[in-house]
Amino acid sequence: MPTQYGVFRDFCRDTGSQHSTLPVCNLFNESPARGGAAPYYGGCNLEGISLGGGRHLANLGSILIAGAAILASLFLLWRSDRKKAAVGRREMQFFLMGYIIIEICEIFTVGGFPLNGAVRRAFSAVHIAAIVATLWILMMNGAVGYQVVDDGTPLSIGLIFGSAAALFVGTGYIALDTGFSWTGYFDSTLAAPNRSYSLYTLYQLVPLVFLFIFFVLEAVLVLRVLGEVRPMVYLGSAVILFAIGQIFQYVISVHICNGTNGKINGGLFETLFTLAAVVMIWVFWSSITEDDWPMAPAGGSTYT
Repeated sequence: MPTQYGVFRDFCRDTGSQHSTLPVCNLFNESPARGGAAPYYGGCNLEGISLGGGRHLANLGSILIAGAAILASLFLLWRSDRKKAAVGRREMQFFLMGYIIIEICEIFTVGGFPLNGAVRRAFSAVHIAAIVATLWILMMNGAVGYQVVDDGTPLSIGLIFGSAAALFVGTGYIALDTGFSWTGYFDSTLAAPNRSYSLYTLYQLVPLVFLFIFFVLEAVLVLRVLGEVRPMVYLGSAVILFAIGQIFQYVISVHICNGTNGKINGGLFETLFTLAAVVMIWVFWSSITEDDWPMAPAGGSTYT
């Protein structure tokens, strides 16, 4: 989908028009900088299920899958905790907790749970901030395996949590100021066609850089350090599943919306395939760690 740098108009149009399943678009809709008027981009409008009184539950499928993702993540958190000697156990749990926050937000943003416009913008800002911070944590998980700093130690956890928190706060502030026009600094970028260089960089590009670095770090670790091939099947599957989800979100969404007369769009499938990708990342991590290392050295663990 060709678009100008920083411009979200086409993305918002093709992912649901007035109710977009792209959370960043909620920051533009009904923004005080627009006078509180939600723009209509053309294209397919996601209606979902009518609740009466002019209210709609826009994306019930995404809400249900997000709920399942939260339960699945809680299960993986428990399974991770049982792998006492696994490298990066706490760091992986941080990633899963970040994903849980994303899915909670997704119920109200992608899922389109009926909310006041200001509340939806707040959830959307937290959603975007959580994506950036969580993918930073994932990238740091890729570095943990090299044991530059012993995993699970206060230093390792503090560095990852502190840097992720800084990204979360910084991104969240930019998103909130864009959506609520607190300072007016970002108002000029909200004029049609919804241009925001900062959010485009943070939401569209930075997470992809983090994912790419994570993949490279893990590929080098598995192929060069461990001399294994099989774990790459899990890692490759995660990449493919994530890519399919993004294709549904950005390319196929509008066609599903038109074909179902606005009942569903690609957001449902993006949620599903992202969940599958997260599970495969956990399976990959689990496949390269030992469940039990009775002679593991203090302060760290060892890969298989």
